Amino acid sequence: MIKKFVRSMSMRVNFVPALQDNLMYLLYDQSTKQVAAIDPVEPEKLAQSIEPGYKLVSALTTHHHWDHSGGNEKFSQMFPGIPFYGGDDRIPALSHKVKHDDVLNVGNLTVRCLFTPCHTTGHICYFVTSDSSSGSPPAVFTGDTLFIGGCGRFFEGTPQQMQRALNEVLAGLPDDTLVYCGHEYSIQNLSFGKSVEPNNQHILDKLQWAKQMRAENKYTVPSTIADEKLTNPFMRVMQPELRSVTGTTNDVDCMKVVRGMKDKFKM
Repeated sequence: MIKKFVRSMSMRVNFVPALQDNLMYLLYDQSTKQVAAIDPVEPEKLAQSIEPGYKLVSALTTHHHWDHSGGNEKFSQMFPGIPFYGGDDRIPALSHKVKHDDVLNVGNLTVRCLFTPCHTTGHICYFVTSDSSSGSPPAVFTGDTLFIGGCGRFFEGTPQQMQRALNEVLAGLPDDTLVYCGHEYSIQNLSFGKSVEPNNQHILDKLQWAKQMRAENKYTVPSTIADEKLTNPFMRVMQPELRSVTGTTNDVDCMKVVRGMKDKFKM
């Protein structure tokens, strides 16, 4: 089983690949030995990855799509009584519906819910911080709103909603925030980024790095908010080069055109 750990003094994140290209997560608070699960679509596999000595205290679901929430019922049977958080009544096993700026805790970690509708109308990202003295950078679990180098399709929302989600809500997080997304799509996304910003050296460098990582059977998460602002075309809709490529004059129209271009893009 491929797993990756990002260690810090108080917060730790373990991701476990699922299905074809999904990523499930375990969020550990090392000070209290508590852990939360994020999008446990393969519940047995994720449960087996919980380290001995840690207590599972909650499950967080980003959105209702089956490849993120389809394991919830089974997971709830495996861990009776744990709360299931999410922002959409369509999420299986949901026990605690959350809204924007709601706060919950995993041990001493603070989890703030960020409402980011567009991919689905009830999508929630989870922004996690620890005590400022711990030295741990913050983290955000973005589901299918923000990918490395890309974003989710606008299945249930509008370009204006995605513009706000990416370039107001998520872009407003600290630059060092670690980004844990719901899929490993980095090569495809960065290849598209290269096609619309061929002179962006940050994109060229990250694409080369991503290809090397995948060739070594390694994963490209996490990114950072700062890095996404440099390499993700959907977080760069205000840049002159993208405005020129799309023939648009404002962020929302540029977002719409770039999404349409990505939907048609072939590597």
